[in-house]
Amino acid sequence: MLSFFHAFGRVLPFALVLAVVPAAAQDYPSRPVTIVVGYTPGATSDLVARTIGERLNAAWGQSVIVDNRSGVGGNIAAAYVARAQPDGYTLMVGTDAMMTTNVYLYKNAPFDPVKDFSPVIYAGANIICLAVNTEFPANSVADVIAYAKANPGKLSYSSAGVGSASHLAGELLKTMAGIDMVHVPNKGMNPALIDLMGGQVQVLFASVPGMLSERSERLRPIAMAERKRSALLPDLPTIDEQGLKGFEVGNWAGLLAPAGLDPAIVKKVHGEIMSILATPDVKDRIKTLGYDEIGSTPEDFAAQVKNDVERWSEVVKRANVPMN
Repeated sequence: MLSFFHAFGRVLPFALVLAVVPAAAQDYPSRPVTIVVGYTPGATSDLVARTIGERLNAAWGQSVIVDNRSGVGGNIAAAYVARAQPDGYTLMVGTDAMMTTNVYLYKNAPFDPVKDFSPVIYAGANIICLAVNTEFPANSVADVIAYAKANPGKLSYSSAGVGSASHLAGELLKTMAGIDMVHVPNKGMNPALIDLMGGQVQVLFASVPGMLSERSERLRPIAMAERKRSALLPDLPTIDEQGLKGFEVGNWAGLLAPAGLDPAIVKKVHGEIMSILATPDVKDRIKTLGYDEIGSTPEDFAAQVKNDVERWSEVVKRANVPMN
């Protein structure tokens, strides 16, 4: 009899834990939720967080607070969230730069993008295309490659800065096409666009919304850098379609939580955000920010992070990008 009560006493706490787990997910959220952003207010990822946060607030009846922790390319925010309790009350809008290239651009990055986070949902990609100056004799990727091979050292491309998506996209093109291009870094995308329109460089990987807002007759998009065509420019073929198979670059954003978050809470947050992203006003809002391919499963998003971390490793190494 004593052995029975002894065994029962050992089993009971475990049974209580099992009972509490689904209850915790069912009651979630029971207090305010914080969405951490690694950039300043007004940045694209910040606007994504606020768009989603407002709707979560309405759906849950709980405050959803956007906490901007900018600095070190988003590393401050990512490190903070990686160390937070995995209870669902600290979430983060992560970007491809924070989650896939920062580990190669900063010495001793204070987090592991694959091991330290629970991916919840891929919110979308900020569409990038390859554009040329209109006086440059190229209407396709093949034309750019042919010119580079026929004119060694004469083809140049601008970027928003060393280590930026526009820089690494150029390095990826160089590697996959086997060509040489001179990199001209700038402090932001606007100066890079000015370089292209002024003819100081011939080529630029630029955000489609930013490029279209210029409405300039001095630049011409020739290829989409994403894996598939964008609704913003449906007639513009991808670089992959034009012969460089597997070429893909995009400034994505997604929602993540600290590693170890209860899968039931992941599922609950994911389902709520999928419903939010499907509403017409949010769809329109996200598209005005230049995002395409809205939504994913947590598993697909986790695979995206892992694959991008592996893919950019070699590109950054070959480009000899100095670490900060």
